[in-house]
Amino acid sequence: MQNETNWLAKELAKDCRTVEDIQEKLKDLFKGTIQHVFEAEIDNHLGYKMHDNEGDHSGNSRNGYSQKTVKTKFGNGELKVPRDRKGEFEPQIIKKYETASNGLEDQIIGLYAKGMSTIDIEDHMQDLYGIEVSPAMVSKVTDKIMPLIVEWQSRPLDRVYPIVFLDAIHFKVRKENRILSKAAYSV
Repeated sequence: MQNETNWLAKELAKDCRTVEDIQEKLKDLFKGTIQHVFEAEIDNHLGYKMHDNEGDHSGNSRNGYSQKTVKTKFGNGELKVPRDRKGEFEPQIIKKYETASNGLEDQIIGLYAKGMSTIDIEDHMQDLYGIEVSPAMVSKVTDKIMPLIVEWQSRPLDRVYPIVFLDAIHFKVRKENRILSKAAYSV
């Protein structure tokens, strides 16, 4: 796992030369996470996982995907929304006719970073988005994306990070019978 994480971190880093490259990588990460969430939602809706024999003759099954372009703060991203034969599946994380994520990527990253419980995530989704999801549904979603979370959390860190902190305090100064605003910078 550690070797895979090292390899992934190096692969991601070698392609990033600008801020736009980093944003593109974040857009891809967000897209992949949303795809995992969609798959967990359809699993929950149908009551069985993809390619599981439980789904045989169940009355409803997967029926491919529909394309959707979603606007995020990182730019537009193409998603594949799963469908069911009866047309009853309605994604909860990004509804059928929504075209913007409304900062959803920030919420997902925040949930990862805080290690929230399924009840906390359920409450969070309800409070912010009005999405009613069961703790079982949240568990299925988090189980699907847990390998991504563990991989990110166990990535290797450098021994030293060059960091520069800048701050300024503004003072009103009298100069030649005029009051000017001057800044004293602290680095």
